[in-house]
Amino acid sequence: MIYFLSDAHLGSRAIDNPAVHQTKVVELLQRMGKDATAIYLLGDMFDFWYEYLWHDRSKAQYTPFLNCLRGLTEKGVEVHYFTGNHDIWTFGWLERKTGITVHREPLETTLCGKTVYMAHGDGLIPSSFMTTLPKEMHRKIQAFMRLRAFFHNPIAQACFRLLPPAAGNAFGYEWARRSRMKEIATPCPYKGEDKEELVLFAKEMPPHDYFIFGHRHIELDLMIRQGSRVIILGDMFRQWTYARMDEKGELFIESDI
Repeated sequence: MIYFLSDAHLGSRAIDNPAVHQTKVVELLQRMGKDATAIYLLGDMFDFWYEYLWHDRSKAQYTPFLNCLRGLTEKGVEVHYFTGNHDIWTFGWLERKTGITVHREPLETTLCGKTVYMAHGDGLIPSSFMTTLPKEMHRKIQAFMRLRAFFHNPIAQACFRLLPPAAGNAFGYEWARRSRMKEIATPCPYKGEDKEELVLFAKEMPPHDYFIFGHRHIELDLMIRQGSRVIILGDMFRQWTYARMDEKGELFIESDI
């Protein structure tokens, strides 16, 4: 069995009890590990993650989750971790600590005889957006892409790594908390097949059996052409939805609520 999940946002200051939340995520992963050959974590598993040049005591809060990942990989389960827009900043420590494989770019692969395109989903902007949307939306997209480019800039990353972890984390967790509270106050539901950016992006790509994304915090299973489905995984703090692929390559959306 192969599992896909995303967007746990562990450690979020907008979640009432982060320790209980982490325990639930760990228990789900442990259940998956009983029959999993591979688990794909498609980004934003942490609400904020940065690996500094100095020892960061705050990482101790994630000990249950990190030990769970290590237990899975030592058992022989492949654990693939995609960086999202909240946990871009891993520079090797997370891999060494847990034995996972980190992916910083979308992955095209074949699983159980099915072609699969996987990514967190941020930054995947269909070309049609820049020709069909109003100029105000163009400006918002361009501003987001500039911010994303800054977050991915190696010079900016190196400078931030020099900060004392307490200072960097104070900024990072507050930025993430505000993002989460904004989402709660003004949620963005499914926009429809003709407006949802990840659906439109998938339609511009060469056909695959499955396009699997996180990022949007919505649950979606949509056939976009004969034999080609777009899966958006939901999240692991509110919807608790994930995908499961059996040995025949059939994919199912399931819930842990």
